[in-house]
Amino acid sequence: MALNSCCSSRSFALNTRDMFGKREACQTVGNVSLIPSQCSLSKRVLMPNCRRALVGIFAIASQNHQSSFSTSQNPIGSSESALILIRHGESLWNQKNLFTGCVDVPLTKEGVEEAIEAGKRISNLPVDIIFTSALIRAQMTAMLAMTQHLRKKVPVILHNEDVRAESWSKIFSKVTEDQTIPVITAWELNERMYGELQGLNKRETAEKFGKQKVLEWRRSYDIPPPNGESLAMCAERSVAYFKKQVEPVLYDGQNVMIAAHGNSLRAIIMYLDKLTSQEVIDLELSTGVPMLYVFKEGKFIRRGSPIGPDTIGVYAFTPDLAVYREQLENTIL
Repeated sequence: MALNSCCSSRSFALNTRDMFGKREACQTVGNVSLIPSQCSLSKRVLMPNCRRALVGIFAIASQNHQSSFSTSQNPIGSSESALILIRHGESLWNQKNLFTGCVDVPLTKEGVEEAIEAGKRISNLPVDIIFTSALIRAQMTAMLAMTQHLRKKVPVILHNEDVRAESWSKIFSKVTEDQTIPVITAWELNERMYGELQGLNKRETAEKFGKQKVLEWRRSYDIPPPNGESLAMCAERSVAYFKKQVEPVLYDGQNVMIAAHGNSLRAIIMYLDKLTSQEVIDLELSTGVPMLYVFKEGKFIRRGSPIGPDTIGVYAFTPDLAVYREQLENTIL
């Protein structure tokens, strides 16, 4: 595995939840071939000229394709993948002190600035593929963050809802395609659904139901708000998605960024750091502050959070990441 590979960013293992149930023959979009989930493929079938075969997807990398940045993006001897987690910036309902949950509201001006600052903090870290929730505040955060990256690749949301969506969003320039980063959206990474609390003012809700009851709904692990999700329920879907869709990409040596929400990310961190249900309840995530993990030999190692784009601080670069950073900065300069 390598911190990056020489293949195009669109040749990664991609999310195929919208392909499930289709019976079309294998289609090729760019240099990604999609195979319906009914095909009887092993989850790890390896064939000539192929990176990985998964149920529902086949990612094919051309043997003779060379990235314009291949020298800097593939540190020799590297056996790591980077995983960056970012909680979205402040939303308009955060600002109004409303329960947001799965209501799809955008970022505030401050939230936009937080996303841009997050991008500066990860501007010299490798990013090959981005996963976000289906909610606009997480997608805005990912897009704004990537405007600050030194490689200047363009994040492009992949649309595979149907054949027309795939056809209409096709890129016909190989040069342009090589300068994109695929963005996969998934409802499984959404914030936990707050049920009948969504849209209610948090202070007024505490006055109506009592501070203790609202605290129980917000901070307990397995007690949901009325007709909503508990953290345990949110964890069930978000961690299952992470295992099924994100881990194979990391195993394949690609570097991943996930822009999501407080509770879906807390659930994933609970899995990564092997936290107890009590420990995850006490876990606080700052908006717009990226967390870095290194995936190596099947294990996740937390390397901390950056405190500035030019400051390592608690942001512990591995030797491979340090090589990548140095080569990237030298190339840009």
